Amino acid sequence: MTTQIETPPPRSVGPAPREAPGEARVRLACRRCGLPVALGPVYVCAACFGPLEVAYDLDSLRESIHADTIEARPPGVWRYRELLPVDPPSRGLAVGSTPLVNGTRLGAAIGIDRLWLKDDTRNPSLSFKDRPVAMAAAAVERFGMGTLACASTGNLAGATAAAAAALGIPAYVFIPADLEPAKIDHALAYGATVVPIEGTYDDVNRICLEVADETGWGFVNINLRPFYAEGSKTLAFEIAESLGWRTPDVIVAPIASGAMFTKLAKGFDELAAVGLIERRPIRLVGGQAAGCAPVATAWESGSDIVEPVRFPDTIVRSLAIGNPADGGYAVELARGSGGSIEAIPDEVTAATIRDVARLEGIFTETAGGVTVAAAAAARRRGVIGPDDEVVALLTGNGLKTPDARQFGVDPRPHRAGPGEPGLAPALPPRFGEVLAWLEQGS
Repeated sequence: MTTQIETPPPRSVGPAPREAPGEARVRLACRRCGLPVALGPVYVCAACFGPLEVAYDLDSLRESIHADTIEARPPGVWRYRELLPVDPPSRGLAVGSTPLVNGTRLGAAIGIDRLWLKDDTRNPSLSFKDRPVAMAAAAVERFGMGTLACASTGNLAGATAAAAAALGIPAYVFIPADLEPAKIDHALAYGATVVPIEGTYDDVNRICLEVADETGWGFVNINLRPFYAEGSKTLAFEIAESLGWRTPDVIVAPIASGAMFTKLAKGFDELAAVGLIERRPIRLVGGQAAGCAPVATAWESGSDIVEPVRFPDTIVRSLAIGNPADGGYAVELARGSGGSIEAIPDEVTAATIRDVARLEGIFTETAGGVTVAAAAAARRRGVIGPDDEVVALLTGNGLKTPDARQFGVDPRPHRAGPGEPGLAPALPPRFGEVLAWLEQGS
């Protein structure tokens, strides 16, 4: 068991492209009406306007995909290529195969004896978004679209810019104008064109729908969304492989659009369908910031309708999607699996970021704070039991949101005394005086 692993392009909506030779095992299908569609840069069903997603010939794969074959391949998301929608790009980043860390100290603090932390802070652009973007970048190359673009709440900006840089193609990143400066700088560092829009993420996304249709660029989370979303499944694949090709009792994940939440379930379902794992129940627990929690609100109220939040009010900008595209599906999954969706106040998120860093040596961004806090909330609620094995996803690095760690804390710098954590006073460069200060705490 491994637990530590250190040409004008086509329009976004239009007639379904003809199937290319050899692609019979993979196609698009409408999630709502089931209409099959050949692979192409389309994302809306022409019959019912439902969302398209990738479907596989799982029966044929059952005879051809084996755990030992996967384990013999190089690390990274492409080791699961039979269950991915496109072939790897000609050039790409080393995405995936991030460690599953045994979080014993953190688990003890929140009442979960068997806690694993999926540490996706170690991906190339420091977030799990490198996984879905890897699929979208491969699709851009496959369809000859020439430009990679996105609408982003932050982490996707850096991931898109980095993937485009690796491919040697232009990147355009559209963001809310009030995005954290560290995330803007991150995208700029890779040579992207960053376009701030005055408004919320939903305003940005609406503009990008029109830009995608006008330009034909490959927008990872619009016209390439069916391919992009499949990348999140690799989290499920890696968790199962790291646990010796089995599943935990509970998965805890952040919810923004809800796409990752639903693809986790799809990933485990596909592994069971092809015989790589035993099919068994998994409770799905989601976390949202209380200041933008439309999915958590729907779950708590027992409603099937996710009411949009027009003006998010939270430090957790990476999850601040007021009108989540897959929110309804996320509610259905949480409810049907016996899980929950927890709304976490910003002060609790910041305190949890500090706890994860202090207890496990992992500096996570705000979404990770929400996720671990959601695990603790679900434990208090009884959704997570005392003997459950739990995997919580840490989806981004805290260096992307450096100010969030101190939210709700006295802004004056804490001067550490001898033997105390914190920033010590400036000491003269004389050993005797440094030693004298250190000895005060002994």
